Amino acid sequence: MLKIGVQTKNAVDDSNPEKGFELLKSAGFSCADFSLNAYLSNISLYRHEVNTFFDKSETELEAFFAPHKKAAAAAGIQINQMHMPYPNYVPSADEELNSYLKKTVAVKSMKICHFFECRYIVVHGFKLARNLGSEEAEWERTQEFLEFLAPMAREMGITVCVENIYNSIGGHIVEGPCCDARKAARRIDMINEKYGAEVLGFCFDTGHANLVGIDFERFITCLGSRIKVLHIHDNDGMGDLHQIPFTFTKSRENTVSTDWKGFINGLKAIKYNNVLSFETAPVLTAFPQEMKSAALEMIAKIGKYFAEVITS
Repeated sequence: MLKIGVQTKNAVDDSNPEKGFELLKSAGFSCADFSLNAYLSNISLYRHEVNTFFDKSETELEAFFAPHKKAAAAAGIQINQMHMPYPNYVPSADEELNSYLKKTVAVKSMKICHFFECRYIVVHGFKLARNLGSEEAEWERTQEFLEFLAPMAREMGITVCVENIYNSIGGHIVEGPCCDARKAARRIDMINEKYGAEVLGFCFDTGHANLVGIDFERFITCLGSRIKVLHIHDNDGMGDLHQIPFTFTKSRENTVSTDWKGFINGLKAIKYNNVLSFETAPVLTAFPQEMKSAALEMIAKIGKYFAEVITS
């Protein structure tokens, strides 16, 4: 049976991580996606605002996260993946901020990932196609960043995973970085061959794929075993809502908004054997706090359903 995971954001609190990880375990999860991006938000970064969290020394960061690591182990929760703060490059910001994101935030994120003994960390490609004039030029800048991380990844035994993301232009949702499966597969293979290790992988994000009309089954089968982690969540096809799968429909006849059949068929075809991880943190603040446990249990049950049909 495939393992089931969920974000720690809105479930695990810094003041009492034991309670949060026990909550995840009792709901039916065995894995967690540690929300490292919660410590430096994308909203702040797009405003050119940076807090001092990542100014802590490596020793201070390990001391800060030691209770989380201990609590996860005590609850029997494996931290199998985490999300690096994003964006890793802010086009409108100055060189000082972007250098800080690369040389401080990204480097310390890798060290935190290693401290947690976590195999996978997800990063966002740079949204620069319109600034630079082409997707190829955009990828060159992303590749430079990934190759900056690659030696650390190889040394630490970490696989950095790029994900399919969208962009918003003039009020319209359009494809962002890594939405071409063939290009992504070729680029992943090229970098891994160059470094002689699996330093780069892929994170398939169902919500982002739904927003830009990606064919789930075709995309997943094209990337195959390069897909190491998942971000499973749902939306209405218009906004990145990060809600529970099967929540949205296209009609009153209940035709689902998201291609869950293609998702299942794709993972079944590639014999996916990693964690089914849900990126549904907003759900836990949408429901009343008294229903947090029930909401998590529902998400875990959907994960178990996916696991059963994918492995059947």
